[in-house]
Order: sequence, then C-alpha cells, then structure tokens
Amino acid sequence: MSIITAIPMLMTTNKPEAKPRRRAVGRAGAGGKTAAWPIEGREGMEEREAAALYRLMTWLSPSFPVGAFSYSSGIEWAVEAGDIGDAASLRDWLASMLADGPGFCDGVFLAHAHRAASSRDDVALLDIAELASAFVPSRERQLETSAQGRAFIDIARAAWNCDGLDQIVSCCDGAMVYPIAVGLVSAAHAIPLAPTMHAFFHALTSNWISAGARLVPLGQTDSQRVLALLEPTVVSTAKRALKASLDDLGSATFRADLAGMRHETQYTRLFRS
Repeated sequence: MSIITAIPMLMTTNKPEAKPRRRAVGRAGAGGKTAAWPIEGREGMEEREAAALYRLMTWLSPSFPVGAFSYSSGIEWAVEAGDIGDAASLRDWLASMLADGPGFCDGVFLAHAHRAASSRDDVALLDIAELASAFVPSRERQLETSAQGRAFIDIARAAWNCDGLDQIVSCCDGAMVYPIAVGLVSAAHAIPLAPTMHAFFHALTSNWISAGARLVPLGQTDSQRVLALLEPTVVSTAKRALKASLDDLGSATFRADLAGMRHETQYTRLFRS
C-alpha cells in the first residue's frame, strides 16, 4: 500500500508598495511669471497651459506661413559641393550648425529678446534686435532670417494679436530677424521661455532636414532618423542658449558660413539661400 503525504502550502502575492506621488512646482519664468506648463501627476492641462501649447504648435509648425520652405541656409551649396550626400553627412552638418553655429546664436538671441520683452526693457530689446540683425554672416542669410521674422510678426499681429504686442514690436525699429520675432511674440503672450526655445529649435531643425531631404534626396524614414539622432544636440543646445550671455555669442561653422555665401552665385538653385 502506498502512502500519500499532504504538505500544506501557503500562497501569497506580493503587492508593490505605492510610491508617493511627486509634486512638481512650476518654475518662475521671465518677468516673474510662473511657467504655464503641465504638472506631473495631474490629468489634463489648465486652460492657459493648453492655449500656450496650441500657439507654440501653430507658430512653429511647418505650415505656419513664414516661407521657411524657400530657404536652405546654405545646405543647397553643401550638397552640390559634396559635403552632404547622405543621411549621415546631413546629420553631422546640422549638428554643427545647431551646436556651434547659427542655431546656438539664434537661441541666445531668442532668450534675451524674450526676457527683455517680458520685463518691458525697450532699450535692451532694441540693442538685442540690432545685434541679432548684424550678426548674420551673409546677404542671403540676412534675407532669410529677416523675411521670416517680418512674416512671423505680421501674421501674429493679424491673427494672434494681444495687448502690448504692437508696442513691443515698435521698440525694435525695423530690426526684426526670426529668433527675435519668436522671442518677443511668445513673451507678449506670456508663454514661458523654455518650451518656446525647444519648439523653436525643433522647427529650425525640421526645416533644415526638409531642405536636405529634397536636395540629397532622402526618403521620409531617413529624414525622421536624422531628426531623432539630432534630439540630444537640440536639447543640449537649448540648455546652453538659455544660460548664455550675449558675450557667449560666437560661431565656429566656417564651412557653413561659406556655403551661405557661395550659394549667392550658385548657377542652379532651388532655394533662396
């Protein structure tokens, strides 16, 4: 006869301890305003946060009619010269333009224009706008950034006007390049500087990639790979621009500056710069 021994077993389930929800506090932006951006752990957004996000997505969308699709920032000459020929070389070229060239400089100008407009420092705003206009290295790049800046202001005043915007614009006395326009319009609408900076860099990078994709040419998937690979560069450049003073301005992209100048005499052109 076989004997069966029953051994009682206790089965338990381990329930993970609930982690305390962190409370995020909005940081004060330029002009002492609290940053209107979502707080962690809270569902949805407040009305002012949703409005800020909506406006940034609209103003810095490729569909916003500032004519960005007409300009390549010298990329067209770089493709013809053989400096850019595939996704990898486009990514390297744009990484330099972002971190060490016009990208970083535009970010610094945007940040200082936003702060001056937020604090209603008309004298400082005019000085920053004039410096930004004078800082452009070539005639076609001057045309590019000033045309986009003026278009951005005109559309903002026509469709997105707000109290104080006309007065802020008048302080610049006609010196209105693209990063200055974005900085002062976002400040007039009390949109925080940090998200404005990141949205601006995303738009700038996307426009450059779009030009490269048409010129190389590249497919949509490769274009998105380039945009993804440039994310760390965009984030780090935005952080540097937010902390930089006007004394930190400077460019080390000599080849890209030459490309902008050489494009002026390029025989066959698809773009205006």
